Amino acid sequence: MAPKTGEMLHLRGNALNAGEPVTLPLTQSSMYHLPGVTDGLPTYGRVDNPTWEHLEHVLAHLEGAPCLTFPSGMGAISAALFATLKAGSHLLIPSDGYYVTRVLADQFLSGLGVTVTERPTATFTEGGFDGFDVVFVESPSNPGLDMLDLPTIATAVRVAGGITIADNTTLTPLGQRPLDMGIDVVVASDTKAMGGHSDLLMGHVASRNAQIMERVVEWRRVSGAIPGPHEAWLLHRGLETLDVRFDRMCSSAQVLAERLAVHSSVRQIRYPGLPSDPSHALATAQTSRFGFLLSITLETEAKAEAFINACPMLRPATSFGGVHSSAERRARWGDDVDPAFIRLSVGCEPVEELWQAIEISLNAL
Repeated sequence: MAPKTGEMLHLRGNALNAGEPVTLPLTQSSMYHLPGVTDGLPTYGRVDNPTWEHLEHVLAHLEGAPCLTFPSGMGAISAALFATLKAGSHLLIPSDGYYVTRVLADQFLSGLGVTVTERPTATFTEGGFDGFDVVFVESPSNPGLDMLDLPTIATAVRVAGGITIADNTTLTPLGQRPLDMGIDVVVASDTKAMGGHSDLLMGHVASRNAQIMERVVEWRRVSGAIPGPHEAWLLHRGLETLDVRFDRMCSSAQVLAERLAVHSSVRQIRYPGLPSDPSHALATAQTSRFGFLLSITLETEAKAEAFINACPMLRPATSFGGVHSSAERRARWGDDVDPAFIRLSVGCEPVEELWQAIEISLNAL
């Protein structure tokens, strides 16, 4: 079921007493007044904070599941993996997904006795899922935008005795709902579209599996991987405009993709909203929006750099999902893509103004 974003805006307001502030207060404290018995009271800033607890209430409303926040997307991914893996476990991850997940698996999890297998998203189901304790998926993949049949994978992994974790950063709960499709755990970098203003680092884990969430809670408590209260406050504020931002970004991305697809400087384009895209059928079946990310491949690396750096409405920056449109060559970070491949994150600029700037930059190549 799609989240009721209007109801989300009033989750706090409908529980207020007379005279209380409508805006969420920022509680910046590591200590609480604790005379006598402490049962049921906040105890310490590593364990309890009213600001992030209300944020988690809002995120749980969006995800339709209990939710816990972390100081970054990788903090959330780490928590989900450490909560579900142990020495001797077998982990399957995408070889073409977010590269830091692979680094975590290769440099740290493997050293703790976890066997790690990688498969490309396009052929992820080949070989089945027998023997895997945890299957980690991205759909769409970042940056290639290939998609997976999430309900089929969730069922197959469960039958094989494993747990599924889906990184839903690129589409948010407004664009895709993996938990509704049978996925066990969702992780996301709220640094991206959820916060939306490129001014915070945050992430979250959501699951309807109580045992997994108990482990995630305990991991955060003992690891100290907690969000800062100010970042939690900023994310809460960002969520209040997520619906309008996400709608604008996805609608603009569709317009830009259709125009870029016929531009002579573009050798290849990927956007799930294009009927010709390999991911279009799956995206149509299991997403409510096609997203705000697209990729284009130009003729050469030099032309790709010239296009990005010359366009006044594209910030040459890593990360994505902000109100400012941004672009980068992902090959510079080691992704297995063409040197002229560009990941383009569409922001909230008026689409005709944005297109004019992009078209001028492309035409100048």
